Amino acid sequence: MKKLYRHHSASGKPVVGGIFAGLGEWMEVSPGILRVGYIVIGILTGILPALLVYLIFHFLIPKRK
Repeated sequence: MKKLYRHHSASGKPVVGGIFAGLGEWMEVSPGILRVGYIVIGILTGILPALLVYLIFHFLIPKRK
């Protein structure tokens, strides 16, 4: 079973918290697709709920060493 970690993207590009890079690796999906989906959901539901979910994930998902 895979562990879920936050980390930098595979391409080495800087990321804010590493949430989508970690989720993309864990789910075997491109982090770009997850980022676009997050932006769309954020626009549809309002910025504050999306920001709160991101912050919660940032503190719950451990960072890869």
